[in-house]
Amino acid sequence: MMLTATDASRAVPALKFAVPENRWSAAEAAGRSPEELLLYRSNLLGSDLTVTNFGGGNTSAKIAGRDPLTGGDVDVLWVKGSGGDIGSMKLDGFSTLYLDKLLGLEALYRGIAHEDEMVAYLPHCTFNLNARAASIDTPLHGYLPFTHVDHVHPDAIIALAASAGGEAATRAIWGGAIGWLPWQRPGFDLGLRLRDHVAANPGLRGVMLAGHGIICWGDSAEACYRNTIDLIGDAARYLNDRLGDRPAFGGRKAAALAPADRRAAAARLMPALRGLMTGARGKIGHFSDDAETLEFTGSADFERLAAIGTSCPDHFLRTKIAPLTLDPERIDDRAYLGERLDAYRDGYRAYYERCAGPADPAMRDPNPVVVLIPGIGRITFAADKTTARLAGEFYANAINVMRGAEAIGGYVGLAEQEAFNIEYWALEEAKLQRMPRPKPLVGKVALVTGAAGGIGLATARRLAADGACVLLTDRDAEALDGAAAGMVAAFGRDLIRSAVCDVTDETQVAAAFEAASVEFGGVDILVCNAGLASSAPIEETSVALWRKNYDVLVEGYFLAARAAFPLMRAQKGGSIIFIGSKNALAATPNAAAYASAKAAAVHLARCLALEGASDGIRVNIVNPDAVIRGSRIWDGDWRKERAGAYGIDPGEELEDFYRNRSMLKLNVLPEDIAEAVLFFASDASAKSTANIINVDAGNAQAFTR
Repeated sequence: MMLTATDASRAVPALKFAVPENRWSAAEAAGRSPEELLLYRSNLLGSDLTVTNFGGGNTSAKIAGRDPLTGGDVDVLWVKGSGGDIGSMKLDGFSTLYLDKLLGLEALYRGIAHEDEMVAYLPHCTFNLNARAASIDTPLHGYLPFTHVDHVHPDAIIALAASAGGEAATRAIWGGAIGWLPWQRPGFDLGLRLRDHVAANPGLRGVMLAGHGIICWGDSAEACYRNTIDLIGDAARYLNDRLGDRPAFGGRKAAALAPADRRAAAARLMPALRGLMTGARGKIGHFSDDAETLEFTGSADFERLAAIGTSCPDHFLRTKIAPLTLDPERIDDRAYLGERLDAYRDGYRAYYERCAGPADPAMRDPNPVVVLIPGIGRITFAADKTTARLAGEFYANAINVMRGAEAIGGYVGLAEQEAFNIEYWALEEAKLQRMPRPKPLVGKVALVTGAAGGIGLATARRLAADGACVLLTDRDAEALDGAAAGMVAAFGRDLIRSAVCDVTDETQVAAAFEAASVEFGGVDILVCNAGLASSAPIEETSVALWRKNYDVLVEGYFLAARAAFPLMRAQKGGSIIFIGSKNALAATPNAAAYASAKAAAVHLARCLALEGASDGIRVNIVNPDAVIRGSRIWDGDWRKERAGAYGIDPGEELEDFYRNRSMLKLNVLPEDIAEAVLFFASDASAKSTANIINVDAGNAQAFTR
């Protein structure tokens, strides 16, 4: 599989660091209040990935306010609250604290062994009953004597902060204008040390915090923003000069596969890894073959540097310290993958046992988050798609850091115990415990055929509402695009993908399942819904019409189920739901092709339930009847044909006819079918297979017993 690097490819110059642009607009800033200027500055910084990554960094301003109790003037520290993202936050994302009360906490400080208790005092400093919790970095901002302060983690800066030559490089770039503090975990004590360092070195523009970024300041919001951008640009240009035209990471050892081959390899590998990962909930995967990852994984120094792991706390809180690395020649060997995962988990347990104390939280998930494969790319796994994607982006940041750090003296990771103390910090554990319970289908991947409208779209929406990642497929590309756009608007880009797929085309079906595998890691839920409807007396039923019904309603279901089975077997289970019809159980006039095809699909489901049970694959059927409103099928000739079969008007009279024919005298809607599908897709039906739910408002002919 692998392509050995040629002499020419080994000498490809290293990728360079991006230099951020100054995006401050005087026109946009004009007329804003001090609080609004802080938000404007924060959003500018956070939306530029050359400045900081998602959720990383924090910004602050000390702003005059009016005390709601006394009516007097007070100084208020506005600082990004815990867990926010400066790129997308609003004003309510800032914590606000009485500055004098915050500064007064120093009198209560009992030393570094007790610094975590200082976090509990922060709520007592809250200004104006603001419910936004203050972050652990609040003292770094509050104890500095500057009005506007930024603390960011750009790759170019972390490369200096995580290099054996970082302190010397800092002096070389800025002379004495940027201070340097050795590594220390963020918190109250670091805030005091930072204050004292600045007081002892007047005239500084900022301070490099070894291991986790830079903190800098300005007299105005614009001056602070400009200082931050300029410092990052200085670091990037210095590193780019040091990288020069030489290859990164000791030169290329292995060339990358072609893009299509990388994607195909990831599609095979991700379900296998997903199935081998332990834990009560499934993982969602994210694949990337960006230039940074291919440069790193194909390099001579790859294994050495990967073993050191990430250094910045912002990185390894999301990625774990080190990734799992795989031999690209063996990714189709399931036994090899199992051995590698077992070894990783054993190593993680040993790390925990070496470092954990009696008061530390219980060991968390020992599975890898980041998986790196030379020539193929980077796969990340997490409980949900957003977390998996962000973990991948953070590891890409870590790669950039390694490249720059190696260019100026050698990359340095955190000491193991220090890394553990960050990962299992009681304050981080408390943050995890405060997170809401996940929705029932988080960690599940659904593929829905015929998803551009009607039952298919309603089903896709219902599954996504409960947290599933959903791949919508349909043969109508235009309708599919519209449906997918609506789903993305409702549930976010991370949860939704789409693929044009005619279920009668074996190649397109295979491509749809490959897309689900590479986008999410596999398929847990398959909803076979793509369909059509035709009506004709038997003597007017052509062979072409007969075959068309069987092609879509039987062979289409067969092809989709056949593609799902190996994925579900690899993942140790899954749920397949066939959308049948009342006509699968109850004969109907002038629709022999349609009704018999639906009956065949029901029996196919029973056969598949027998085959899949030993691997935890459940196959069930939902039989709708007369789902007229919102259905694309009923928009065409089927409405006229069925009305003709019963001798009634195809307009409103048809809907009345079906409603009044039902035992419950109710209309059946696409959303009603979606609820039945949800039952079979969820753990609520974990002990149900080869079963039928009729959603027809009651029809005695279709009783299953």
